[in-house]
Amino acid sequence: MEPWLGDLQQLLAHGEAAVLVTVARVDGSAPREAGTKMVVTRDGARYTIGGGHLEWKAIEIARHLLKDGAHTPHARKLERLALGPSLGQCCGGAVVLAFERLDVGDLGWLASLAKRVAAGAPTVRHIGFETAPAAPDLGEPDAAHAQASCVLLQDPHGTFRMTETIAPHAFDVLLFGAGSVGTALVRVLATLPCRVRWIDAADATFASPEALAGIDNLTIDATDTPEAAVDAAPPHGYFIVATHNHARDLVLAERILRRGDYAYFGMMGSQTKRAQFEHYLVALGVDPAQIARLRCPIGVEGIVDKAPEVIAISVAAQLLQAAEANAAATRAAVPSF
Repeated sequence: MEPWLGDLQQLLAHGEAAVLVTVARVDGSAPREAGTKMVVTRDGARYTIGGGHLEWKAIEIARHLLKDGAHTPHARKLERLALGPSLGQCCGGAVVLAFERLDVGDLGWLASLAKRVAAGAPTVRHIGFETAPAAPDLGEPDAAHAQASCVLLQDPHGTFRMTETIAPHAFDVLLFGAGSVGTALVRVLATLPCRVRWIDAADATFASPEALAGIDNLTIDATDTPEAAVDAAPPHGYFIVATHNHARDLVLAERILRRGDYAYFGMMGSQTKRAQFEHYLVALGVDPAQIARLRCPIGVEGIVDKAPEVIAISVAAQLLQAAEANAAATRAAVPSF
């Protein structure tokens, strides 16, 4: 689920109007990319389009629209803001921001969009900025353009239309190990666009429900056969092995490497552990090219602190690097027209 979608549904269902601010176009250098969103209410703002004076100005414009558009169905506007001359920001580029005033009447299309996103279906949203705009139009993208995108175009009549593809970008993380590092990782991953399956033996001690309160992207799997979760995982998963049992780590490593369709595989351990595991895995007949993909020691290079919280941040950063690289490779493989 896109977080802004859930927030908007909750706000509107309670009778509060809000303005959805979208970065519709970027010219030159800007703090955030096209498609980035912020939700503005009468007394608050959620998410960010880049901070600084740009965001302050966007909130000011949104609040004016909240008031002035109260009696205009689907009140919308576009504003082009130059970041250097008018806002004093050093990015030097310009952005076009789309402002959409939403109220209880918009719950229908929001619910439809949320349902599609929850089901993992990319959705195209068309928004017009004509004199009397209609509700957003939702549709399915063609297979070649199913990646997240946002484009603002002007038709021959001078009317602007914003077309964005809202594509689920959450990735699947399988985390093996209920210890202190696993617990710290779960807390960090709760802030990222991923789904986490936390797996360990049936007698393992996971963090208490109280310690995990508010984490909604997590599933806990206490099982006598943790390795079976490897076989059942979807393709292109992100695997993290951080158990206290080296024998189990080896079994998991063999299963993961033999799959070959994973997006990332990292394992807790030293260079000595890696060398030992490489020897064992080669003896088991695992492809050396797959063994070379194993990240062990885990985490970004240059961080040597072994505190669980530090390891968790380092591993999360490495996951994001892998996710960015995989997304870029996917985009490059899709033909453009």
